Amino acid sequence: MTGHDPQPIEIDTSKPHPARMYDWFLGGKDNYPVDEQMAQQLLALDSRGRDMARVNRAFMHRATRWLAERGVRQFLDIGTGIPTEPNLHQIAQQTAPDARIVYCDNDPIVLAHAAALLRSTPEGATEYIQVDARQPEAILENAGKVLDFSRPIALSLLALLHFLDDEDGAAELVDRLVAQLPSGSYLVLSHTTGDFNPEGAAQASAMYKARGMTLRPRSHAELSAFFDGLELVEPGVTLSADWHPELGEVIDVPGDEPIPGYAGVARKP
Repeated sequence: MTGHDPQPIEIDTSKPHPARMYDWFLGGKDNYPVDEQMAQQLLALDSRGRDMARVNRAFMHRATRWLAERGVRQFLDIGTGIPTEPNLHQIAQQTAPDARIVYCDNDPIVLAHAAALLRSTPEGATEYIQVDARQPEAILENAGKVLDFSRPIALSLLALLHFLDDEDGAAELVDRLVAQLPSGSYLVLSHTTGDFNPEGAAQASAMYKARGMTLRPRSHAELSAFFDGLELVEPGVTLSADWHPELGEVIDVPGDEPIPGYAGVARKP
């Protein structure tokens, strides 16, 4: 199923959704009162929620630019979220107009805005598939219609894995997807952590659980484990804001406390 398919779009506004909350933190309009309410409650735990979203997005821009400058021409972005320009394909195609990008998400509101994700350069291609991240086989089957799995692909799981608990198969999902990537491909991850404020992270997780959702902050070691068997790009798994800041889009965050999120990029040998 792709973003082109005409179909009724049913959006559940009875409970918050991470993609819509992320949109709210970024200043977007594609969210509902239930999303804003929970986002405000998270801000009460840590007033830097908007900064966290902006720092994560800036990492996406830098990592995508870094990959495109090194010859990567195919991108698979799972957990895309509501389009906020510049989107990943715009960053990639600025450097490489022939880049091909497949986006994947499970929130119907993202599908409703998928046209914004499909504005490719004439030389390249973009596609959107409506599939849950926990269905890797369906993702791979659909992505294979646009991407050539015999050539390197950058797989992005940005601010996604912390919504999957260990028993939900987070590690198995990464392993299954990476197993299908050819040599020379890359895995790009960003993830929230409780390393700097365990109590606040536990409160946030409880808040998600009360609403039938999962928030699983992971430590530096736990996030690093997702890269096992891959070759980490310097500087390794680091604070999202510290990953190649020279590539631009550094977010000025007030205060001295780090934004509690890690990121990393690794190459498949």
